[in-house]
Amino acid sequence: MKLFQVILSALIIMTTTSACSADTPQSVDMIVEGDYLVTMDAEGTIIQDGAIAVKNGEILATGTRQDIHAQYTSENVIPGTNRVLMPGLINGHTHTAMTLFRGMADDYDLMTWLTNYIFPMEGRFVDPEFVKIGTELACLEMIRGGTTTFVDMYFYPEVIADVTERCGMRAIIGAPAIDFPSPGFNGWDDSYAAAIEFVTNYQSASGRITAGFAPHAPYTVTPEHYAALAAKAKELGAPITTHIAEDQAEVKTIKERYGTTSIDLLNKQGAFDVTMIGAHIVWPTDEDMDILKEKGVGPIHNPTSNMKTAAGFSPVQEMISKGIDVGLGTDGAASNNDLDMWEEIRMAALIHKGFNADATVMPAETVLQTATSMGARAIDMGGQIGSLEAGKRADMIQISLDAPRLTPLYNVLSHLVYVADSEDVVTTIIDGQVVMLDSEVLTLDAEAVKAAAVAKSDEIKAALAQGPSD
Repeated sequence: MKLFQVILSALIIMTTTSACSADTPQSVDMIVEGDYLVTMDAEGTIIQDGAIAVKNGEILATGTRQDIHAQYTSENVIPGTNRVLMPGLINGHTHTAMTLFRGMADDYDLMTWLTNYIFPMEGRFVDPEFVKIGTELACLEMIRGGTTTFVDMYFYPEVIADVTERCGMRAIIGAPAIDFPSPGFNGWDDSYAAAIEFVTNYQSASGRITAGFAPHAPYTVTPEHYAALAAKAKELGAPITTHIAEDQAEVKTIKERYGTTSIDLLNKQGAFDVTMIGAHIVWPTDEDMDILKEKGVGPIHNPTSNMKTAAGFSPVQEMISKGIDVGLGTDGAASNNDLDMWEEIRMAALIHKGFNADATVMPAETVLQTATSMGARAIDMGGQIGSLEAGKRADMIQISLDAPRLTPLYNVLSHLVYVADSEDVVTTIIDGQVVMLDSEVLTLDAEAVKAAAVAKSDEIKAALAQGPSD
């Protein structure tokens, strides 16, 4: 009898403990709230009075504020009153260190801009110190504007990786390779060797940085070199980012040299047999777009840069309608002249309506996808980032709705595309780490970064005073 009572008491205790455990909120690292939780998931879920539970840099759950607080508890709660909570923005193509060339040479066509200004000034000024200062300035600007991930192509990638790691951002960093002399290199052989060394040996302490290859463009890198690099990328499992079909001068040059298009040319070299992030892609043919779809290439639309250099209007809507995942990017600040993804979002929504004389083209939700969920797929990171869903990395931002121009609010997606800008971003979280809170960047000394950039710009101004290179 006593044995029976002991067993019965134990069962009661176990049952009671289990029930209590089920009702006890789980402790997490962080709970982030928003009056509107814009998930950007496949269903386009928007939760009013929403919240997200985060642990170990991962999203554990999304739901209403009430439900999340009933299931989870945290000493770190970021309130969401009068705020939109959404995925961090993804800048699919930029050259971070070129912030130091911001406004250096404007109002030129692409080839004049490159050959008379950018290439000569890069040869004179670009070194590890230049890249460090420029990348810090870029990261400060991007964090402030709600960009959490970027794809970069520039010299001294190990320096870019170090800065990016320290400031807490996520990135794919492409090691440059080009056929003619460039900063630190005599030509293809040493730039290619250095790119292989970077991709082979670089290890991100946080796991946020992916090393990749960045051949410049089909008019500066031969087909044979693309083929060699593609084979090495396939061997190492590394992504490639490159400029493709950017302007009509490139189209003409590649046609004259090889009798085909840039996209067809690179496809024949095996460059699309790995993760390929195609910057610009302004002038694809219908056949080219079929190749992009078949090979899973991710075009990155750069509307401001393309218009500023008169490169043209990318057929973004046509590519999306074919099932191609298109991302959005700023390009470098030397040809934009900023890294503000909100400007790109609004520009992408407007220019295609005007160009096509069709107000239904590129609706707000589609454009926002290019900067978040679709943009993540375009750079082959859709399983990790781009939407706020359980199991993905906790990359998210809060947008304040306090500004008068954000009142009244009928459609939150409309506001995000047509009204919001970088000044409305108040919180930036990357991999579950708060890198900006209440509009203050926590991982960089803003004043020191700006001072270093101004000092370097004084040197560049002195060189510009001597006039452009011939």
